[in-house]
Amino acid sequence: MKPTALITGAGGLIGGYLVSTAARWAPQWNVRGVTRAEADLTNPMQVQELWRRSTPALVIHCAALSRTGACEQDPAQARRINVEATERLAGLARDIPFIFLSTDQVFDGAKGWYVETDAVHPLNVYGQTKAEAEQMVLENPAHSIVRIALTAGTSPTRDRSFVEDMLRTAAKGTKLTLFTDEFRCPLPAGPLVRALWEFAAQPRAGLYHLGGSERLPRWEIGELLARRYPELRPWIQPGSVVDYHGPPRPPDLSMRSDKMQALLSFRLPGFRHWLNSDSSVGDDPWD
Repeated sequence: MKPTALITGAGGLIGGYLVSTAARWAPQWNVRGVTRAEADLTNPMQVQELWRRSTPALVIHCAALSRTGACEQDPAQARRINVEATERLAGLARDIPFIFLSTDQVFDGAKGWYVETDAVHPLNVYGQTKAEAEQMVLENPAHSIVRIALTAGTSPTRDRSFVEDMLRTAAKGTKLTLFTDEFRCPLPAGPLVRALWEFAAQPRAGLYHLGGSERLPRWEIGELLARRYPELRPWIQPGSVVDYHGPPRPPDLSMRSDKMQALLSFRLPGFRHWLNSDSSVGDDPWD
């Protein structure tokens, strides 16, 4: 019988891709994807029952309250989901590989090209809760943290990725201001989850970064997307983070993924290269 890999957040972007690509990249696992509807991870009894039914040999913990606005509006709920649920699962998984997906938002964006040894300094509630959860996960020296960069993909609910957000906003006829001085290392969901499955086959303890190989401003990301989705073109406009008024936005969250890259059998693509080369499989441009 195959060992079970438990994937939390299976209704979200990365969790959904991990489940849908498991037959291709992880045939050695019996993959059990869990959505919020199946188990409330903030409910200790439901988590215990989930664990009893699943008896996993591996956990990839993707579930999170990841929308920065929602975290700012309800910090207590953000902490319940992002910190307390993580602590609960990591405790149950104390004797098996546990891979916690964190975020580039643990940094303040003042430096850019962050490496794993850089100090965290989150500016928003989402980043703060993820940084706190990281510390709890690291209390187990056998557990792993993978900080994820901006991810492009098609989620099961069609409303979880930044690409889907942009398309939905444009469809409403609302202008999108994309900053020329805010930088990220975007990565398509397909190679991202392939990397995660390869990492899970030989999990290493500690911190790892996982993002694309190119550092791009938000405005250029939008221009690249508009080539694939022409309906975006009339609705995107350049701007500056200096003129932004809202929850804190770190200006440069580019991360180096050399440590993760050294473990992989393939090169992590740059976003521009991925879009220009049409490296996708089937109908999904991001897989």
